[in-house]
Amino acid sequence: MLLEREGPLMELTRLAQRAAEGRGGTVLVMGEAGIGKSALLHAFAQQHRARRVLWGYCEPLSAPRPLGPLQDMATLLDDELAALIDAGAPPPRVFARLLDDLQQAVAPNVLIFEDVHWADGATLDLVRYLGRRLPALPVLLILSLRSDEVAPDHPLACLPGDLPTGALTRIELAPLSVFAVEQMAQAAGRDARGVHERTAGNPFFVSEILAATGDADAALPVSVRDAVWARLARLDAQERWMLDLISVIPGAVERALWTALRAEDVAAVERCIARGILVRDAAGALAFRHELARQAVLARLDAEEQRHLHAHVLALLERYAPMVHASLAQLAHHAVAAADAQRVLALAPRAAAEAAALGAHRQAAQQLQAALRYAAQAPVAVAAQLHQDWAYETALAVRIDEAAIAARHQAIALWREAGRADQVGHNLRWLSRLHWYRGDGQQAEAYADAAVRELEALPAGAELAMAWSVRSQLHMLHARFDLAIEWGERALALAEQVGDPETRVHALNNIGTAQLFGAGNTDGRAKLEESLRMALAHGYHEHAARAYTNLGEWAVVSRQFEWAERVLGEGMAFDRRHDLDAWTFYLQGWQARLRMYQGRLREAEAIAGGVLAMSGRSAVERMPAAAALGRIRARMGAADAPALLQDALRQALSTGETQRIAPLRLALVEAAWLSADAAAMREQLDALASLPDASPDPWECGEMQVWWRRAGCAAPPPATHCVPAAPWAAELAGDPCRSAQLWESIGAPIEAALALMQVRGAGAGEALARAMHLLQPTGAQALIDCLRRLARERGVESALPRARRGHYGVARAHPLGLTRREMQVLQLLCAGHGNQAIARQLSRSPRTVEHHIASVYAKFTVNNRVELLLRLHGEPWVMAAVQGAVPATEK
Repeated sequence: MLLEREGPLMELTRLAQRAAEGRGGTVLVMGEAGIGKSALLHAFAQQHRARRVLWGYCEPLSAPRPLGPLQDMATLLDDELAALIDAGAPPPRVFARLLDDLQQAVAPNVLIFEDVHWADGATLDLVRYLGRRLPALPVLLILSLRSDEVAPDHPLACLPGDLPTGALTRIELAPLSVFAVEQMAQAAGRDARGVHERTAGNPFFVSEILAATGDADAALPVSVRDAVWARLARLDAQERWMLDLISVIPGAVERALWTALRAEDVAAVERCIARGILVRDAAGALAFRHELARQAVLARLDAEEQRHLHAHVLALLERYAPMVHASLAQLAHHAVAAADAQRVLALAPRAAAEAAALGAHRQAAQQLQAALRYAAQAPVAVAAQLHQDWAYETALAVRIDEAAIAARHQAIALWREAGRADQVGHNLRWLSRLHWYRGDGQQAEAYADAAVRELEALPAGAELAMAWSVRSQLHMLHARFDLAIEWGERALALAEQVGDPETRVHALNNIGTAQLFGAGNTDGRAKLEESLRMALAHGYHEHAARAYTNLGEWAVVSRQFEWAERVLGEGMAFDRRHDLDAWTFYLQGWQARLRMYQGRLREAEAIAGGVLAMSGRSAVERMPAAAALGRIRARMGAADAPALLQDALRQALSTGETQRIAPLRLALVEAAWLSADAAAMREQLDALASLPDASPDPWECGEMQVWWRRAGCAAPPPATHCVPAAPWAAELAGDPCRSAQLWESIGAPIEAALALMQVRGAGAGEALARAMHLLQPTGAQALIDCLRRLARERGVESALPRARRGHYGVARAHPLGLTRREMQVLQLLCAGHGNQAIARQLSRSPRTVEHHIASVYAKFTVNNRVELLLRLHGEPWVMAAVQGAVPATEK
C-alpha cells in the first residue's frame, strides 16, 4: 500500500517526461531508512513500463563493489559494456560506452541506483560523469539514499555540488501521517493505537509492527529490531538458521547459490518467502524484503557466530565459483568478516587492483587497509607491497596526509629488509611527490635526491630513468631551467635505452617546459606537443593532462590569448572526459588568470572563486586560482584583497618555487602602488630581487623591471638574463604610449591602461582619458579610483570622460557580458521554454526573441541550444553566474 506519496510520484513522472523530450537530469530520492524510497521507485517503474527502467544496487560491503549498480544492469544495456566491466577496462572507456548506449537507445532511459550512500568511488564518478551530460540526453538518473547516513565528511556529501544545479532535483520523503498509519492498520485488521507515536510514521516500522501477530499492545516493540525479532521467534530452527546465514550476505543472494544448498535448507528458504520475510526477484535472486530486516536479524548474532557464518558463506562461494558470479569485493568482504588472514591476504589485494582499474581508488584503499591488518603474517615483500599500494591509493583517493607518508616509510623499511633497493628508490621518489603536493618544496627535493642516490647504485633501469626525470621536473618547477634540461636529457636517453615510453613522455614534458619558460625557445613547444601526442597514444591520462597544463600556462604567461583559449579549452575538455578533476581545477585557475589579463574581471572572479569553493582540494590544485583571485579582487578594490594575497603568498612560499612566489609579489607591488604605499612597494620589490632563482622569462622579469621603475627606486633594477617582452620594453625605453598600443593589440586592456597612467606632462590628459575608456568595462574599480586621483594630482581631471550609464551597464557588470533581457532569455532557455513561449512570457515578438537568442549563442560561442546546455552544465561557475541573473519574471 503506497500512501501519501502522490506528490513525489507526480514529480518523478514530470521529470521522466522532461527526459523523454531530451532534457534529462538527476534526481535524489532521500529519506531515513525505511521511509519508503524503494516502494516509491517500484510504483514509478510500474507506471512507466514503456520506458527502459534499469535498476542497480549499492550494498554495505566492507569495501563496495566497483561500479556495483552498473554491473547489475550492464547485460541489459549492452553486451560490449558488460564485457568491458568484466575485463576491468579503465573507467573512461566504460563510461564512454555507457554514454554511447544511452545516446543510441530508441526508448527513453530511466536508470535507478539504489542506496548510493553505500556507493563506491567509481560509481560516484559515474554519477558525476553522467550528471554533467544528462541535460542534453533523454535519460533520467534516479539515486536513492539515506539522508541520515550522509555526514558532512561522507563522499556523497559533496556530490550535489559537482552536478549541474539546473538538472538536479531533490525529493525528500516525509514520514506518514496519523491518518495514513490508521489506514494501514485498518487494511491489516489491527488496532492502530500508539503505532504512530512509537514509529514516528516510518512506513517500514509501521508495516513490521502490524505484521506481528498476537497482542499488539503487549508486544508492541519500540524499534524495528524488536518487531523483526518477534516474527523470528515464531519460526522453526531451520528457518532461523537460513535467515542467519543470509543476513551476513549484503544485497541479493544469487539463485545458483541458494538452490545449491541442502534440500532442507532450500525448503526453509521457500517457507521464509511464503511468510514474506524473504523475496525472490525475476532472476531468482533472494533478499530480505527490506535491508533493515536483514540488519535486525544480523543484530541477534554475536561476533563469533557472525565469523563462522561468514566463513561458511566464503566456502560456499568458492566451492560453487563456476556457477556463482561472486565479485572479488564480495569474497574479500566475507574473508575480512571471517577474520581469515590467509584469505584476506590473497583476496583483498586482488579486489583492490580490480577497484583501482575501474577508478574506485577509495575502495581500493579500503581493501588494502583490510589486508594491512594481517601484514605481520605476510612475507616481507608482500607486506611491503601492501604498504606501498595503500599509500598510493589513499593519497590518490582520500587525502595526502601523514598516514600515506608513514606507509611509504614503512614500505621502504620492509623493502630494505627484503633486499629490494629498486623498490626503496621507487618509494623515495613517491615521497618526493607527496611532499610536493603538500607544498613542501624542500622535503620534495631531499627525497628526490635520495631516490636518485639509491637507484644510481643499481644497474640502470626504468626506475632510475623516472627518478632522474622527477629530479628534472623539480629543477623545472624551481626555475633552474638549465639543470632541468640536463637531468631531463639524461632521463630521456636512459628511457630510450631501456624501452620505457612513460619516462620518455615525462622527460619530454620537463625539457619542453624548461625551454619555453627559460628562454621562450619554440623547440620547447614542439617537445611538449610531442609529449602530449605520446601520452594520448599510450593512454597516459595524467601525463596528457600535465602536458595540456604546461602548454596552457605558457600560452597565458606569454599573452598568446588565442592559443591559450584553445589549449585550455582542449585541456579542460580532456580532463572532464577522463574525470581528472584535480587537473580541471588547476587549469580553471589559469583560465581565471587568462580572463584577468583580458580585462574580464568579473568572469575571472567567478571562475577562481568556484575553484576555491571546492572542498578537499590539495594546496597545489588551489594555488593558480588563489593567486588569480587575490589580484583580481585587488584590481576591483575589494576589502578582502590584501588578506587573499597574503594567504596565497604564504602557500606559495612553502613551495620555494619562484613561478608561484613572483606573481604574488608582483600583485602585492601593484596593490601597494594603487594605494600609494611606496614603502610596501619597495618591500615587495626587494623580496623579488632576493629570490634565488630569478626567472629569465621575458614577461615576468620585464614586469618586475617595469614596477621597479614605476616605484621610483633610485638603485638600478637587479641584473637579469632576459630581454623584456616588447610591451614592457617599450615602457622601459620611456614610451608608455607605445607600450599601451602593444598591450591593446594583444587584447590586454588593463595593462594598456596601467602603461598610460605613467604618462606625465603635456599628453597626460589624453593618456588618462584613454586609460579610463579602457578600464570602465573591466570592473577594475581600484584602478579607476587611482586614475582619478592621478588626474587630480596632474591637473587634468577635466579631460576624463563622464561615468558611463545606460542600457548596457548591466552587460558590463555581468560576468558573462549579458544584458538584462539576454539574462531573462537565457534563464527561460535553461528552463526548457521554446522561442514562442519565451516571446509570450517576455511580451516580445518572436523575431526579437530570436535576435536575443542569437546574441546569447554568440556570447557563449555556441551554435545551438544543445551546445549551450552542455556548456552551462559543464562549467559550474557559468551556471552560478546564470543563476545569479535577474529572474525572468522581473520586467
